[in-house]
Order: sequence, then structure tokens, then C-alpha cells
Amino acid sequence: MKTEYIEKIYAGWLAKIIGIRFGAPVEGWTYDKIKNIFGERLEHYPADYINFAADDDSNGPLFFLRSVEDSKKGYHVKSQDVAEALLNYAPFEHGFFWWGGFGISTEHTAYLNLRNGIPAPRSGSIEQNGSTMAEQIGGQIFIDTWGLVNPGNPDKAAVMAREAASVTHGGNGVYGGIFVAACISRAFDEKDIVKIIEKGLSYIPENCEYANVVRIVMKYHAGHPDDWRACYHFIHDNYGYDKYPGNCHIIPNVAVMILALLYGNGEFDRTLEICNLCGWDTDCNVGNVATIMGVICGLEGISYDKWRKPINDLLICSSVVGSLNIMDIPYGASYIVKLASELEGTELPELWKTITKSRIDSCHFEYPGSTHAMRLRIETNDRKASENRELSIMNTNETAYTGERSLKFLARTMEPGENVYVYKQTYYRPEDFSDSRYDPCFSPLVYPGQILHGSVCIPEYGPKARAGLYVRDIHTGKVYEGEIKELVKGQWKELTFEIPGNMDALIGEMGMCFHIEGKHMEHFDFVGFVDDLYADGAADYRVDFTKEEEEYWPGTVHREISQFTKLKGNTYLANGQVHIACGDFGEISTGRYDWTDYTAEFTITPMTGTHHMVIVRSQGAMRSYGVGFDAAGRLTVFKNLNGYKAMASKLFDWEYGKEYKITVNVAGNVITAGIDGETITWADDGEAYLHGGIGLAVLEGSHMSCSGIRVK
Repeated sequence: MKTEYIEKIYAGWLAKIIGIRFGAPVEGWTYDKIKNIFGERLEHYPADYINFAADDDSNGPLFFLRSVEDSKKGYHVKSQDVAEALLNYAPFEHGFFWWGGFGISTEHTAYLNLRNGIPAPRSGSIEQNGSTMAEQIGGQIFIDTWGLVNPGNPDKAAVMAREAASVTHGGNGVYGGIFVAACISRAFDEKDIVKIIEKGLSYIPENCEYANVVRIVMKYHAGHPDDWRACYHFIHDNYGYDKYPGNCHIIPNVAVMILALLYGNGEFDRTLEICNLCGWDTDCNVGNVATIMGVICGLEGISYDKWRKPINDLLICSSVVGSLNIMDIPYGASYIVKLASELEGTELPELWKTITKSRIDSCHFEYPGSTHAMRLRIETNDRKASENRELSIMNTNETAYTGERSLKFLARTMEPGENVYVYKQTYYRPEDFSDSRYDPCFSPLVYPGQILHGSVCIPEYGPKARAGLYVRDIHTGKVYEGEIKELVKGQWKELTFEIPGNMDALIGEMGMCFHIEGKHMEHFDFVGFVDDLYADGAADYRVDFTKEEEEYWPGTVHREISQFTKLKGNTYLANGQVHIACGDFGEISTGRYDWTDYTAEFTITPMTGTHHMVIVRSQGAMRSYGVGFDAAGRLTVFKNLNGYKAMASKLFDWEYGKEYKITVNVAGNVITAGIDGETITWADDGEAYLHGGIGLAVLEGSHMSCSGIRVK
């Protein structure tokens, strides 16, 4: 893969997130409403957020793309593979995208079709769902990554996009996905907007309605190249929402996308602004247009202060895998880079090979301008003085421990004895957000027992300091810090810290603490650099449900159990235990998606019903192992293959209301479970799940409680 494509993939993915955030506050608004409130121009984000919560326009592109890796089919991934990714990563009828009801929401309709055994591509087809349902906008809003993962290869982008879009859509809904993905792919090697649009059109039927409206807008632009508002009114009058059925039809929205691309004259800012001012499905339209423009313009065409700084590289998601829901934009870009190189069969440069293969979620700062959602705060006894401090972070090529770039920070004005924390937030609570867009929920990124790595430096021109790695337990607020090292000016220091194990800590921060030295009454600006922050090694921790909380999200009915992600069911805390009950099935999970071999001990109590299980190697809704009790009075090992199936059983006379400790060890493809001196072992000789988190599940209307979990 061409080296320059790596940065362009990041630029395209970053731009997608910018476009979503730019359009989200005015989503569903009309042109007139936007104009009446904001006037003739809308040059900045229309709303401020504490942090921008999850959005369907980024959930779909990221998690549907995982079908390439999960299916192991590469370029030959089919619609059913993408369908299984949808079933695996989307929670049941909450979060992820709009669950408007069967026959109302296109994605909800296709999801229930798939759940009930209707395979893809029939699941999204006109034949199954009718043209109104099939030709809504989702076929193109979830498609960007299929263009990004095929840089400079629109032929492959078009083929893969067809498979992906047809899971939920048909007809023009699929043509839109093909068109957008091909345009994004072509933009890696072409800057001329008209040529890019023509390339996208070459992959869809010449006489389809989608192609016709694109060409009609192009023709109008050719005759009226200086008045985008006149073009908008032409579209409104001839191809507006009132001309098409459904909640959000694809045709009016692609018309304003083409308008923006043409009248934006190749300028990133102006193209996004025009698209947003047109109204309708703004986060979707601006997101798609921004991806194309991000690839064309590159990072140098995207203003840092205006667009990038407010986002700070943070991307919140709402899949059923909680440890993938706290993501930074470089992680997503690097995942796409990794898949792109594997699809091509080409090698990445050594640095990028290390990043994508060994520590893909590290804070490495190699993308220009990237911050990995790092934050800065100070610790001082003078609270009033701390409120007036100027704190800032910036990506720099001034120095680096590895590669070419690092993160530089400035704390102004500091005193000796104060501490500067440079950190990444590894868990989020409802109060960290302004709303609950698409119901995000989280599992921590870092756990007790793991090893923290990071490198630090203070420049020749800065004051003296010592530094150490640290984590913070947000259950208690306690900070755990590793060995504090003296820093030599101008020299990098590599630090490691083994987080204490066998704790029930909920780690909400990881980072570096700089302890400032100097003479009393000195005041100075403190400058430093950090690089290569990441955690690895095995977790060794406990979940004590007396310390967990029911987390309520602002202004909604969204409720979660802290550090757990819910697939389905009724969950609540009572008497120091978590309860999970269901009408058909229920499941919650936690831990990291990439845990491999471990032992987990669960203390559970069956309350009602027949099926009570603990979960290991959970990779989502459809990929995990369960161990627990069944209706026949047995201890059973289950494998989740789009539903739990019994694999090995042993008689065990379990009782309601009795507490049991179930210990499960997973090593390679072998699962060994023990309870009250009884053991059962099963080896998965098929397609074994070799990594994943832990959880609890009930089936067939059962109810179970759990007082604690231990993982090592």
C-alpha cells in the first residue's frame, strides 16, 4: 500500500467524524429553519458538547467493517458475513442506530428479518420489504469505510459496498452505497470532483433514479455555477422530501450532497458548510461528503482549531462490546489501514506494522495533529490559582521517543511542588456527556494487573521534574502511581508500571504524572512531551457489585450497570448483587475484546427459570461461550453460534436460591469449568473463539443474580 494512503485514510475517517458532529445538532431541520436560526453562514459547529456521544453514522461503518476480519474472507466477504457483524455488534433494539420499529426503520426491519432467519441480501431487499423501506438513506451513510479500506481501488470498493449495503437496503439504497464508496476510493488518486462523481456513477445502472438525479444536479450546476441556493431550491421543488415516501429517502439527500460537492469548489470548509445549510439528514450527508473531501484535501486542508480541537480525536460508539465503545480516531484509522494492507497483500512500513499489529490502540501520535483524546489537568493546593491556569496539548514533530511525532503539552503558570497529569480517560460516565445519542455504554480500557507503558521527556528549555505512570480508580478516586523517575533534560525516559492486581478498581484514567521541582515562589511555564502510552499484559481484577452503580443518562430512559454493556434483558442492582432477568434471553458483558487465556470465577444464584449462564470469550451478541445450568439439571458448556447450543454436559442437581461459584478456565480452544468439586472440559475443534470478555446470561425467561466476579 502506498505510504501516502495511510495519512489519507486517517484524514478521511477524521473528516467523517467531523461531518457527523457538524451536522448532528441540526439533523432533520429544513433549509429554512437553519437559515432563520443561523443566518446565511454556518461556519462552525452549531453546538458545544461536553463530549459528543455515539452516532449511528460512525457505528455502522466501524462495526460492519469488522466482518472482513471475523469472516476471514478478505475481498470475498459476502452480504451474509456483514449481516452477521450487524447481529453480533448491535445491541438488541437499543443503541447503535435508530430502532423505529419493524416496517418503519429500515435497519430495524432488516435486523429482525435476520434475527428470524431471513438471510442477506434478501433481508434488505425490495422483494422482502418493499421499495419505500429498501430505498431509505442507510445504504450510503454506513458505507464510508468500504471506500477507505480500498484506497485507490474503486473496483473493489464498489463490489464490497454492494455486499454491505444489501444487508439492509435494496434498489437505490444499494446504488447509493456503491456510489459513495467508489467516490471515496477514487479520491485517493483524483482531486477533480466531477471526475470522482463520474467514476462513482460508472458502477451503478445508468438509468437508475439515483444516477439520474446525480446527473440532473450536475447539469444544473453547469448552467448555474455560482448560485448554490438556486440549485437547492430547484432540488427542493423537484426532488424534495415531499416527493418520496418514508422517513429519510436517499434521493433528496444525495441531491444536496452532489450540490455541496460541486458548489464547494474543492474547499473542505465551504463544501461541508453548504451541505449542512441545505438541511434534511445533515449528519449523514455532511459525514459522507466530509469523507470524500477529507481524502481529497488531506490533513492540511482540515483546520485544527476549527474542526479537530473540539473533537480531540475522541470517538464514542455504542456497540454491544463495551471496550470498543471508547475509541480514538487514530485507532479506527489504523484498523482500516491494517485491513487495507491485508486485503492488498502488501506490507506496511515497519513503524506502522508495529502499531497496527502489536499495539493498535496505543497513543503513538504518528498521524499529524493527532492527540488520541489525551487530556491535561493539574494538582495543586491552591484551588483558586488552578482555575486560571492555561493548559494545552498539541501534536509535534519537535521530538519523539519512537517514530517522528509525540504529544507536547504546556501548563502555564506553574509552581514547584505541583503535579501535571497527562492522561487518557479509560472509562466514561453519563455526566461526561450532554445527551445520550444512540445509548453508549462502556467497559474499561484498562484493568488491575496489567502493565502500563509510556515515555516522557522534558526539553532543555524547561524546568526540572520527575515523572511516573499512574492510573486512577474512579470508584474511590485513589491514584496508583508507579516508580517516579528523575528526568534529564532533553532525554527521553521509558517508564513501566504494573498496576496492582486482585483489586475491584474501576480504572478511569491512565497516564503520566509530572512532579514539578524548583525553588519556593518560582513561577514558570511547564513544557513536556509524552509518547507511546499503552497497556498490555493480563488482567487480575474483581468485580464487587456493592461498588457498582446504576448509571442514568441525562434526559432519557437509558440506564446501564457501570462497566457492563447490555445486549438485552432487565438488569438492576439490589442487596449488593446484579440481577439479570428476561422474557426470552438476556445478557450483559464486560472486559476487553482482546483478552485471550484466563480464569474467571463467578458467584451466582439461580432465581427463576431454567437457564443460568456465565459467559467467557465474549466477542459480541453472537460469538461467545457460556457455562451454566439448564432445564435438565445439568452443568453445560454452550457455544454461541447465532444462539447458544449445548456442546458438553454433566448432571448437576442445582437449586433455586442457592449460591454457586462457577470457575471457568479458557486456554486456547479448551474450556474447563468447575463447580462444587465437579468439572467439565470441552475442546472447540471447529472455529474456536480465542479472545473476548466475560459476562452473564439467562435464557427462556430466567432470572439470576451475581454478587461478584474474579478474573485472572
